[in-house]
Amino acid sequence: MTSVTSRIRSIKQPRGGYLNKRYFNIIQREDNIELNEKENIPGNTVGTVVDYMTRFMMYSSKSEAFSISLIGAQAYDYFSEDGNATYKAETLLNGITGLNKESIINACKLVGYDVCYRAGIEWYKPIEEINPDIDTVENIITMINRSCSFWEEYGKIVKDGFTFEGGYTDLIHTGDGDFLTDDTLWDFKVIKTEPTSKNILQILVYYIMGRHSIHPEFKSIKKIGIFNPRLNKVYISEIDLIPSEVIKEVSEKVIGYK
Repeated sequence: MTSVTSRIRSIKQPRGGYLNKRYFNIIQREDNIELNEKENIPGNTVGTVVDYMTRFMMYSSKSEAFSISLIGAQAYDYFSEDGNATYKAETLLNGITGLNKESIINACKLVGYDVCYRAGIEWYKPIEEINPDIDTVENIITMINRSCSFWEEYGKIVKDGFTFEGGYTDLIHTGDGDFLTDDTLWDFKVIKTEPTSKNILQILVYYIMGRHSIHPEFKSIKKIGIFNPRLNKVYISEIDLIPSEVIKEVSEKVIGYK
C-alpha cells in the first residue's frame, strides 16, 4: 500500500520542484520567544505532540485528538503478547489535562503508539524510553501556543485528519491530510528548515486528490498553506496562481489520474 508521502519520496522532481516556493507568500509571525536549542526526543514525535495537543486545546476531545495513538495501542495488543498497551495508553490519556509538564510528558509517551498503526508493531519502541527533558517540554508548549494563536487568526477548522476516498489511484492507495478551513487546505510541518520541494509537492497532491475525492469541502478550497510552529512561519499560495500545466503534470505523473 503506497501512501502519499512514500510516493513523493520516490519521485524525481524537476529542478526547483514541480511547484516552486516563489508561488507562496511567506509571513513571519512574532511572539518574542526563542526556542531552546536542543531537544532530547525525535522531531517527528515532537511534531505529532504539537499537532494532537493543538487539536485538544482548540476544539477536540482527548480521545479524538489522540485517536491514532489509541488505535496503535490496540494494534500492539492484538499482534503482540504484551496485552496491556491499551491500558497504558488510556492511563496516559487520562493524565493529559492541559499545557503543563506532566501532560506534555504523557502526550510524548502516548504518541509512541502511533507507529503501530502507521507502520506496524515491528517499528514500535518502548514508550518508557520516551522521556522529554524540560527544554523539550518548554519548546512543545511554546509551539502549541503558537499553533493555537495561528488558528485564532486564520479561521475555523471545518475538517481535520481527512482522507481522500474517491481520489486514490493505482499509484497512491493511502494518505491523510491535516486541516481544512473554509477556503484553505493547511499542512503542519514542525521542522527546523524552510519547506522542501517534497513538502510543497505533498500539499499540492493533497489538494488535487481532495478535488477528486467524494468530500464536498474541497470544492471551496482556494488556497493551500503550510504552517510551521517551530519557525512560527506561514506559507500560503492562491490556487489560481499555480500554473495549470503544473497541476496537470502532478495529476498525471505523480498521482496517476488519466
